[in-house]
Amino acid sequence: DAVTAAAKAQEALAEGPVRVRIGVHTGEPIVTDEGYVGMDVHRAARVMGAGHGGQVLLSQTTRDLIEGELSDLGEHRLKDLSAPQRLFQLGAAEFAPLRTLYRTNLPVPATPFLDRQRELRDVSELLAREDVRLLTLTGPGGTGKTRLALQAAADRSEDYPDGVFWVALAPLRDAALVLDSTAQALGGEGSLAEQIGDRRLLILLDNFEHLVAAAAGLAELLRACPRLDLLVTSREPLQIAAEQAYPVPPLADPEAVELFLSRARAAQPAFSGCARIPELCARLDNLPLAIELAAARARFFTPDELLERLSRRLDFLKAGRDADPRQQTLRATIEWSYDLLEQAERSLFARLAAFRGGCTLEAAEQVCEADAETLVALVDKSLVRRHDDGRFWMLETIRELALEQLQASGEAGEVRRRHAGYYLELAGQLGLAVESMSNGHPQRYDLALPERDNFRAALDWTLAGDPELGLRLAGALENFWVTQSPLEGGRRLEALLERAADAPLDVQACGTRGLGSVTIIGGDRVLGAQHYAESLELYERAGDEWGVAVMEHRLGASASQLGDWEQARAAFERTLARARELRSRLLEAQALGGLADVENHEGNADGALALARESAGIAHEIGFVWWEMNMLERVAEQSLVLGRVDDAEKHARASLALGHGINHRLHTVWELALLARIATVCGDAERAGRL
Repeated sequence: DAVTAAAKAQEALAEGPVRVRIGVHTGEPIVTDEGYVGMDVHRAARVMGAGHGGQVLLSQTTRDLIEGELSDLGEHRLKDLSAPQRLFQLGAAEFAPLRTLYRTNLPVPATPFLDRQRELRDVSELLAREDVRLLTLTGPGGTGKTRLALQAAADRSEDYPDGVFWVALAPLRDAALVLDSTAQALGGEGSLAEQIGDRRLLILLDNFEHLVAAAAGLAELLRACPRLDLLVTSREPLQIAAEQAYPVPPLADPEAVELFLSRARAAQPAFSGCARIPELCARLDNLPLAIELAAARARFFTPDELLERLSRRLDFLKAGRDADPRQQTLRATIEWSYDLLEQAERSLFARLAAFRGGCTLEAAEQVCEADAETLVALVDKSLVRRHDDGRFWMLETIRELALEQLQASGEAGEVRRRHAGYYLELAGQLGLAVESMSNGHPQRYDLALPERDNFRAALDWTLAGDPELGLRLAGALENFWVTQSPLEGGRRLEALLERAADAPLDVQACGTRGLGSVTIIGGDRVLGAQHYAESLELYERAGDEWGVAVMEHRLGASASQLGDWEQARAAFERTLARARELRSRLLEAQALGGLADVENHEGNADGALALARESAGIAHEIGFVWWEMNMLERVAEQSLVLGRVDDAEKHARASLALGHGINHRLHTVWELALLARIATVCGDAERAGRL
């Protein structure tokens, strides 16, 4: 295939005088008399152009079609391509940084940047100052803080050779998750401070106002990372010593009119404007979001009619109020837009507030009983946004009103319950717990990660609204907690187990099992084993043979971790017998893996290798990525013991690739350590040190 051909070509050209760079992308070209043309050909050329002589680069599309470990070089901007592209390198050789515009995950704005040159210059100059390392753009919702911050970050990207990263904080409700979410956005391993180190980075933390308890952590991060700069958007300053605040003003009059005309013509191409548009914008305090919402109605109202209707609403709202007048203006505009909706649109608008971090069309249909036509109408009226990946979402300022309407509707509880039920079903479909894996659902962390905030929203509501449903969901997310957020998973499982003490025995057993797993990952093997024993007892009382078999295996694993190998072997053998009796390929894979560990402990490297290979093969067959990843690590370790260094490196790299694919950062650290051991055995101390 193309990747193999690229590798062979580089090998053949390695000794030549000219170093060749190769880029590989998979797509559909257009065939003409002049050859291959089209966007995919252009994309392949841009991928190639990012590399250096002797380097082979692959796009994400190509990487998804091949097996094996590749070096993930992160997301990069390529010339003439609007969205960041994730690039991978074939082989382990080291090269200079890619010849890309910059490394980033900054989203591509859907609308052009208005001519806010004064504000952009101010922010840019502040970012350039050595004494400003935490810059907070402040102002009420709808002033354009995020858009200004994104443009400033993009414009200053050349000052940050190690990258510019954006972190969306609006969906978070727990300040303790701010640093973890930031670490995930960077995509590296270890703590956030360890990832950043001495790198020259700019991180944009968007919508910080509801998480001010995390501000002290930012000060500590800046002290630990001397070349890091932070750009924050918030409705109010963070009030920490390192902060420089910049109040974002409304648009200047010409820019406000320009925005209104642009958005009005998008809604009504024949819109010609009139002399009263500046007056209308002034009544809206020149707030970008308020102007956008009003302009979306240009299809139905003339500027005179818009001004008359909005003026009545604004005068009513502002009478006798002491709050920020600009915030009152925005509130009035959003309410006015809401009042003009049809009843079906109002109902859907309110129900969509149940989602945190956006949703898919399918989720909106299931949870909100939405139809596509009504959803598109809300998009057309600028109350809902649609991302390039197909997800629908609301600006947080608008979602606040939607939440109020949901609470006032009398159906908030039912919508929240449907929301939690939908994500419980989705967790099962995505293979995030051992039960769903046993039912043939492969693990799909790529689809689970975008729903992280919806899982959190559902669990937040169920803690008081329906603890049993919450416990079912938290238990169904067991593998997600283990690989992504063990501390958070432990906190949620403990709280829900306490609240749902009268839940069915099998539900309590599943939750207790999950608590044991995250406790062990957190380093307390003794307490984790106790939770496993409690789970086994609950499954036995429930008469759940499959659950008992699962816990036999877990207790065997705990026994091996605590050094009781005799008990471990007995537990794994019981699990294997039960698995074959129940025809559970998943449990069979796990039992074989456990027995491989026992054989290794007893010095039978050949036996351990054979069992680990068999276990990995079954895991691959059923799509159990997490287990396959671990078993490939075992195969690599046993191969190294037996002196089969090439096999060891091959399987360690395959395990590393699987771990990276599910964003399991801790496993990535383990595999890099294993690859360093392999390099040491090969006498390559320099490479071992780099790893």
